[in-house]
Amino acid sequence: MTSRLLVLCSGQGGQHAGMFDLLSSTNGAEILHDLCAPELDSIAEKPESIFANQYAQPLIVTSQMAIWNLLKDRIPTPDLVAGYSIGELSAYGIAGMLDVRQIVGLARLRAQLMDACRDPQHAQIMVAVNGVQLRQVRSIIQDSGFEIAIINADDALILGGIADQFAKLETELVAHGAKVQQLPVHIASHTSCLRNACQPFHEKLQACDFRGGICPVISGKNGGQIYGKHAAVQQLSHQLLETIHWHDCMDAFAENGISVALELGPGAALSRMLQARHPQIACRSVSEFRSIDGIIQWLSRHIE
Repeated sequence: MTSRLLVLCSGQGGQHAGMFDLLSSTNGAEILHDLCAPELDSIAEKPESIFANQYAQPLIVTSQMAIWNLLKDRIPTPDLVAGYSIGELSAYGIAGMLDVRQIVGLARLRAQLMDACRDPQHAQIMVAVNGVQLRQVRSIIQDSGFEIAIINADDALILGGIADQFAKLETELVAHGAKVQQLPVHIASHTSCLRNACQPFHEKLQACDFRGGICPVISGKNGGQIYGKHAAVQQLSHQLLETIHWHDCMDAFAENGISVALELGPGAALSRMLQARHPQIACRSVSEFRSIDGIIQWLSRHIE
């Protein structure tokens, strides 16, 4: 059986102080410093700012593209690529549809437009809810002002909404057996709170020069395959305010015969979720390796 490779681009939440260590002493570090010097200077001064949109989003996509630049000529061409939230922007770079400078510029604009949707009088939050079935959560949140931002599994969801409306909802969720955890994200991504960001981001994407890709990108909205500019622009703009169906994406990977998956970090959340849902797929994150050579050796053992 021929192996099929998937490349995964992580989203926000897994940032940490050592997330750039794999790039040290490589030209990937040069790419990172060249494209993201302002962001690197800011987090050096205030390390906690690594979780702020304006710094996190450009840094995440640039580090992913820099790691991919070190790998792409030494491993087989991927059969599919997919990204989680901001990682979906990187996915179009991995697939060769956009270049790295376009990706970084779009990430900066995306963060700016998202932050502009924040109301200082009504702080936004995102919370992970586990242990309660999707249909029950839908019923519980119906009149709460919260929306389902991401579906990772039938009993593993991310909600987004207004912070001061959450106390009552949290009590009800816990009463139904849910485990609830607030995330280090300060805007309700993938909900209608981001409605004002969609159109200007769509216009910017429409002005970009998309090229033919080396493989399809899996849509975070429905797990479908995206090949061209029109669908890419629609997906990247509308995912700002629409639910991400990551469980459908993971099932699409399996349905398309993926046998090996490499996550580009930061963190290893996507590879762990995929391993749990489809254990026949060999999954690792670059964050679990100490060197680029180690990644390539692992891939060579799993790709025929």
